Order: sequence, then structure tokens, then C-alpha cells
Amino acid sequence: MLGHGDGYEAGGSDSFVGRTRELALIERALREDRLITLTGSGGVGKTRLARRAADLAADLAAELAAGPAEPAGATAAVGRFPDGVHWADLSPLPDERLLVATVADALDLADHTARTPGAAVRQWIGERRLLLVLDCCEHLVTAVRDLVRELLDAAPHLVLLLTSRQPLGLADERVLDVGPLPHAADPSGPEEALALFTRRAAAAAPGQAPPWTEARLAAARSVCARLEGVPLALELAAAQLTDHTIEELAARLARRIGPLSAPAPGGPPRHRALRTAIGWSHEWCAPRERLLWLRLSVFGGAFDLAAARAVCSAAPLTEADVPPLLDALVAKSVVRRGADGSYRMLDTIREYGAMWCDEAGERGALREAHAGYFTELVRAAERDWLGPAQRTGYRHVEAAHGDLCAALDHHLATAAPERALDLVARAGFYWACCGHLHAARGYLERALAAARPEKVAPRVRARALWALGVTLLLQGEQEQAHRIAVGCEALAASLDGDPGPALDAAYLLGLSHLLAGRPLAARIVSDNALEAHPGTPFDSGPRIRCHLVRVFALTGTGLFTDARAEAELLRAGCEERGEHWTRAYADYQLALICLFEGHPVESAVHARAMLESKRELGDSFGTALGLDLLAAARAATGDGAGAARAYGTGHAYWQAVGHPQRGTPELASVRAEFERTARGELGDRAYEEAFREGLRHGHALRTRPHPY
Repeated sequence: MLGHGDGYEAGGSDSFVGRTRELALIERALREDRLITLTGSGGVGKTRLARRAADLAADLAAELAAGPAEPAGATAAVGRFPDGVHWADLSPLPDERLLVATVADALDLADHTARTPGAAVRQWIGERRLLLVLDCCEHLVTAVRDLVRELLDAAPHLVLLLTSRQPLGLADERVLDVGPLPHAADPSGPEEALALFTRRAAAAAPGQAPPWTEARLAAARSVCARLEGVPLALELAAAQLTDHTIEELAARLARRIGPLSAPAPGGPPRHRALRTAIGWSHEWCAPRERLLWLRLSVFGGAFDLAAARAVCSAAPLTEADVPPLLDALVAKSVVRRGADGSYRMLDTIREYGAMWCDEAGERGALREAHAGYFTELVRAAERDWLGPAQRTGYRHVEAAHGDLCAALDHHLATAAPERALDLVARAGFYWACCGHLHAARGYLERALAAARPEKVAPRVRARALWALGVTLLLQGEQEQAHRIAVGCEALAASLDGDPGPALDAAYLLGLSHLLAGRPLAARIVSDNALEAHPGTPFDSGPRIRCHLVRVFALTGTGLFTDARAEAELLRAGCEERGEHWTRAYADYQLALICLFEGHPVESAVHARAMLESKRELGDSFGTALGLDLLAAARAATGDGAGAARAYGTGHAYWQAVGHPQRGTPELASVRAEFERTARGELGDRAYEEAFREGLRHGHALRTRPHPY
């Protein structure tokens, strides 16, 4: 799955220039080696080259997977990666703590177990044949070296392609140095630097596009030579053609850098060329643009306009100032705009802004503003949980995962664990749904341990414990989660006013009973809480979740008529409000009840509806449950092949969450019965073939939208 950062390369992949020799070397290395590192200075194009190589491998691998005929140009390297090409962008990581989690995200692994993230990644890769790209490793070399060694030892068919300003220093590492693009003063190859500059110049200043006079062509060649063919330097220079001619640009560079034959004090010429281009771009910016540049360096990865306005608008900048200033930085190639409308700065440019940020003494205030904005983002998602904005809230929280971790790290590092606890208590439930269970548990445990009880509001502590209990339940730690649920119930009893903590505690305790096969106990817990705190199901998130536990308990105790009536009531209310999470589990219960009552066609309708809601929320665990029910419904209608395919697709999702097939106990008997039914109809061989077809389909679905 090629993900993080895609679309930020200037001009996009269709404007990739040159590098034929380097691509051939990478292609050969991918056939012969398991660890390849592209090294080179900042701005030389390592990321772009790696992405081009990965795109070629992914495109051809997809063609190979699509049919039996081998596509033209297919290579042994491509054939090595039937399990895909996966991209992990490490540039936003301030340290190694989220390294393994970032790799897991790149693999689309939403692990729901209590094992370490590293163990989960190693086991998931296992015997798979895939290419994993780790981009921007230079600031995490030691940690990446350890991770790479572990992955290569555990996964015999894994191939790793890295980009870094320095190699890892491992014995089996193939190091390919990425140099600047050839230019007129470099006789090593075609004038790729001129080709890149020409294309960027035409985009920045169409009036100066070729055909050129001899004088202008000579000036363009001079620019490429003085900037040593460094791609980022050429792009920054080309952006200035909105205000200068190519001839003026060449003359200014000649004054700035000096004769082409002059020595390069302070490092290789390419380093000086890039420093010159970035410094020149900084000087070219208006003072307020420079101020926004340094403030934007607080974002480690992608950001949107709303975040930039909120975080960067302290005096003398107002929120209204930010959009035009941001557009100006995009025009100057300081900031890249992604295909989805988000923004990003390349590492080298962000580092330059961060240097000025530290000089200006704004780092602490920016970190506070950044943490405040993303805390408010989670609060807004909480407020809108029961309405049509629920889906948007989940997506915002998922997209902001790295920023939320940065905010939590800031609070924990600045002796503000109480603020960290409040934030992670709010984010924990969302992270549990989105598959970030290891991050949720880690931050919740750290914040609970660090926060001083006298400084924490009891409701905040209750919410944090509740989120931790939900996380532990989903990781399979049922006994520990049950103890926390009992503690939440006791803590909620000491609180007056808001019934939320008591209803949350009942949800957690009831869910604990359900997963342990005690539906009657779950019903008693939910009924007691709902009677003690009367209201309608849609008064709040805690209340509707408690009602949902009651529906599960009614089904588990065989009271199907009552369970159906209450599930239909919840589903109708959710549909009316545009809510997805509760609706999905109401459909789950209705699908199960219909199976028990002998209505498989209706069961399949509800299973598909559940899958659609889970797709909207990006919930792999819920998707796995829904696929098992869809498979059972298909088997019950006599569609053995369809059932086997659905079981296979579901198995891909169960693999991604790291659990064997799970759910409430009654689902296990349903799964076993209808898997036997499908096998009996098809025979073992046909069943296994259909299952494998579904499994392949499931792996493909992990990287593209769900079709159900």
C-alpha cells in the first residue's frame, strides 16, 4: 500500500524526470538483495526515486495478480512481491517510539492483541513476499537498524528498500548512492537537470517556457550547473521565475555562488547549492511568509488549512492572513499541496524553518497551540458522536493520529500529564475502533501513572480507565479489563450529576460478561444502569452503548423477539441521525437473530449493511465479524462458493487484527455450523479454492475501498 505523502512530489509521478540508470540499479538490487538503502544528501531526490521504483513494482505486481498472462515488461523483481508494496514515511517521527506502529500502519495491520507491536509485525509478515519501503530513516538510524535486522531474520521473503542520508551499516546492506541530476558541466550523462528545470520553469512561469533563445538556454544551463543538479534546489529556483527571468536568475546565482570552478568550502558542492537555494527562497519570501514558514515547521507530516490557521495565527498573523500566505509558500515551492488538498513541507525545508523557529523562541508556544488544536479536534468528534458527523470525526481522529501522539508527548514532556490524560481519555475509544490499540494502551497507562490524583477530575480519571478497559478487552485481556470495569463502576458510584460514567462502566462491565459467555449477567448490569439513570437511548453515547449491550444480552439469552424489537429501534434511530457505529452493531445483531430464526436472506441484508457502516469507520475488527455473518447467511441460502469466498475474505481481516476468529460465544457455533454446510455442499477441494480466492480478495481490500 503506497500511502503516506503520496501526491506531494512536485508535478506528480507523471512528471518524473530521468534516473534511468538509477532505476535499473534498483530493479537489479530488488532481484538480488533483501536490503537496499538509497543514500544521498537532502534534496537530491531519494524519496522520489524510491517512490518511482516502488510504483513500478506495485503497478506490475497488480497486473500479475489480475490475470494469468504475464504483462509486458514484468520482471523477476516484480514477481517477488505478490503480497504488495508498502510505504512507511518516517519523516514525521520525532523519535523511535512510534517507529514500529508506523510500519504496522503501512502494512495496514490493526493488531488487536496484547503482544508487542514488533512481534505483531514480524508474525504478520511471516512468509509473505512483499516489498516494504522505509522512507527518511536518517534520524532514526539505530532504531531502524534494529528493526530491520529483526524483520529480515523473521521474514525470509521480505525485501526492504530504505532512503536515508546515511546507510545502516549492516553486513548484507546494498547501498546505492543517489547523486544530483547530470547537467552541462557534468559529462556523465544526458542533461536531466536541464529537463527538470525546464519542466518546472514552464509550470511556474508559462511565459518563459521553451522554445528558448540560445542566450536563455545558456542561462538555464548555468543555473543547473551552479545548483549542481540538485533537484530540490532546481525546483526552488524555478519557482522564482514568477518574479525573475532565467537570465536574471543565472546572474544572481553567479554573484551568490561564484565561478563554476570555485572550490566549495564547508562541504560538497551539492550541500552548498541546496543551502543557497533554500536560503535564497527564504530571502525571497516576504517577512510574514517567513514567519508562517517557521511556524509551519511544528507539523511533522501533512496538515490542512484549518490546522494551519488555528496553530499558526498568533500575532502578528491573524487567521485570515494564513490562507494567502500559505498559497504564496506553495507558489514558491516551500510548501507542497497534496492531491487531497492537504499540505506538507519536505524535511529539508521544514528543518530550515525549525531552525528559525528556535531562533525566534516560538517553539514552546507553537507546541502548546498545536496540542490545543488537536485536543479540540477530539472534543468536537466526541460532541458529534451521535450524529451525521460521526464518520467525519472518526476520519479526522484517524488522520490526526501522529499529531495526537505529538500532543500527548508534549504534555508528558512538559510536566502536564493531567492534560495528557484528558486528551487520551477522549481519543482512546476512537483509537480502539481504528486499530491503534497499542498506542491507546501505552499512552493511557503512561498518563494514568504520571497524573497526580489530586489534580485530575474524577470524571476524567473514570473516562481514562474506561477507555483502557475497552482497549484491554479488544486485546483479549479479559480478566484485567473486567477488574478495571468493576473499578469504573465503583468510581462512577461516587460521582453525582452526569450519568455518563455509570453508563460507560455498565457498558464495559456488560461487554466483559458477554465476551466471557455470561449474557444474563450482562443483561442485569445494563438493566440496572438504565433503570438507575432513565432516559431515551439517544440521549448520549454512553446511554446508547449501554442499550446495545442489552440487545446483545437478549440475543445471548435466546430472547430473540425482544432483541429484534430493540435492535430495530436502535437501527432506525441511528439511520435517522446518520450514526454508523451503533447502527453497525444493531445490524450485526439483526443478522445473527435472522440466522437463528431461519431467515438467511434477511440476515445477508443486515450483514451487508453492517459492512458498509464499518467501511465508513475504517473498523477492521467489525468488518471481520460482518464477513463471518455474511458467509454464514450465504451458506444457509445454499451458496456454498459465496460462503467460502466470504470466509476467506474475513480471514484476511482476522489476520490483520492478529486474532483467531473472535466475537461473542454464540457466533462461534454459527461459524462452525455454516462452514461445515458450505464444505458439505462444495467438497473440500472446491471449498479451499473458493476460500483462497476470497483470501486474495481480502488482502486486496485491505488497501482499497470495500465493495460490499
